[in-house]
Amino acid sequence: MSRIGKKPVAIPKGVTVNVTSGQIAVKGPKGELKRKVPTGVAVKVEGDKVVATRGDDGRVNRAKHGLIRALVANMVKGVTTGFSRELEINGVGYKAEPKGKSVLFTLGYSHTIDFPLPQGIEAKMEKNKLTLSGIDRELLGETAAKVRSLRPPEPYKGKGIKYVEETIKRKVGKAGATA
Repeated sequence: MSRIGKKPVAIPKGVTVNVTSGQIAVKGPKGELKRKVPTGVAVKVEGDKVVATRGDDGRVNRAKHGLIRALVANMVKGVTTGFSRELEINGVGYKAEPKGKSVLFTLGYSHTIDFPLPQGIEAKMEKNKLTLSGIDRELLGETAAKVRSLRPPEPYKGKGIKYVEETIKRKVGKAGATA
């Protein structure tokens, strides 16, 4: 049996989990998340825990078993505490400015980039760090990746947008003529 899939997910106080006809809904103090349950896997609420079970021991169902358990755990954590992702903007004149439901980037191009934020994602800017936060971990990671792709970090000077915990392998530039 899946080591991850067989662990039950604890439901904290203030969070309700409803499982109805192939869909799971988790509601908490920060909001509500819904997700379809894949075929071959069943999700049940037993007391103050959510338990995932699978129909058979086929390869596909074993993979789905661990996956749905991890997704439910992320949903529960998201509606209670939420998730955040920090990006660092490096470069002379590179900046970001949150404006309502979008972020205005100046990244060394001939134009500014107006990046619309998806519903449920918020942005804050402190010095050169952009913090994205929300309750849906999947959507947050996807949004952070799209923001990073606007100007990925380059290996010579390290200019661009990178995750805070990311390390950039630096390259040496031209050594010059030594003959």
